[in-house]
Amino acid sequence: MAAEIVNESPELEEEEVTDLSSSDVCTKYQEASKIVNVALKGLIDLCVPGAKVIDLCNFGTTVIDTQAQRLYTKKVNGISIERGVAFPVCVSVNEIVCNHSPLSSEELLPLKAGDTVKIDLGCHIDGYISVAAHTIVVPESADGTPPKDIPDDLGNVAVAAYNTMLVAAQALKAGAKNSDVTAAVERVTNAYGVSPISFVRMHQMKRFIIDGVKEVALKEYVPDAEPSQQDAINDRVPPCEFEQAEVYAIDVALSTGDGRARPGELRTTVYKRNVEVDYRLKMKSSRNLLSEVDRKYPTLPFTTRNFSDERTAKMGVTECVSHGLLIPYPSLHEKPGTNVAHFKCTVLLLPSGTARISGLELPDYFKTDKTPDEESAKVLAILKEEEEKRAKKKASKSKRKKKKHVAASTSS
Repeated sequence: MAAEIVNESPELEEEEVTDLSSSDVCTKYQEASKIVNVALKGLIDLCVPGAKVIDLCNFGTTVIDTQAQRLYTKKVNGISIERGVAFPVCVSVNEIVCNHSPLSSEELLPLKAGDTVKIDLGCHIDGYISVAAHTIVVPESADGTPPKDIPDDLGNVAVAAYNTMLVAAQALKAGAKNSDVTAAVERVTNAYGVSPISFVRMHQMKRFIIDGVKEVALKEYVPDAEPSQQDAINDRVPPCEFEQAEVYAIDVALSTGDGRARPGELRTTVYKRNVEVDYRLKMKSSRNLLSEVDRKYPTLPFTTRNFSDERTAKMGVTECVSHGLLIPYPSLHEKPGTNVAHFKCTVLLLPSGTARISGLELPDYFKTDKTPDEESAKVLAILKEEEEKRAKKKASKSKRKKKKHVAASTSS
């Protein structure tokens, strides 16, 4: 009888654990990361001459949604577990840095051989988010012939961006400060002679929160910058310290230009609901849009391409943004002719250390004659050694499994 009273008492109900101290939470992050990597690989295969950006975005979205719906199908307390896209699939070409996810009516020219493509996307399982970004060059032909004659500057900025991501991921660990990571980023970028995109930030992620309070700047705060340089570099990032069981997006975008990317002519299509703002909208189209956003995308970013009536969505977004109800993610542009690379991964701060769980390897056609600074080179060497050990262990495990399968087949 006493046990029944305890179970019925709301004060004594066990609080749900939503950080990495729960093995179930860790698993959901891992599963979301697997889907992110599968979607990235599929999109890379489709980035061939003649491919349309809108088709790539739709394909990536379908992969994420389809793969996610296969997992955690059992309802909890009669409610289905939410899962699917956590950040809209964006395909940004050449000097476009990020956040390009076009409407069906505003498609750009198809991809051509030699274009630099940045793919950015995210998936969540029960609100536990994994994100990734990757940079490639469109191959010579649809059969996947590797790209030729990669410009030296492009190869250098791509290698720099990838290595910066790796070094930043290792620097972001329990007990470290965000200024430590910014310093690590600057060491690498200075060695390669490239510029961080000043608007890009690394963010903590929590359940259903993709842009957490704790963040990391790619560039150090400049208190006495000239008026012409008063951009995101000069937006001071509050100091913070990382703790075990936290999750972060390691987001690195670098440029051969000055790094001061700006919104361009492309329409902004990616938004996020600002849950802290409420306002009584005047236009019916705006009210209808916001109502649908609150129902389908209450916390995570979305694209206006998701709405059936494109014209009404475009009208409604304007009023919602003007009153702070929606936060825009504009497509950022560098100057034409500038080479840009974007890499992103998700890391978990576990008791065993920082674990990188999403993102793909750097394409081997990106080369550079430049080398990282001494401290970063040591970090990269350790990471390479660890990766080689994991590869050998995986190969050995696969070999034993194959022998076991052959032995079982022979005995039967």
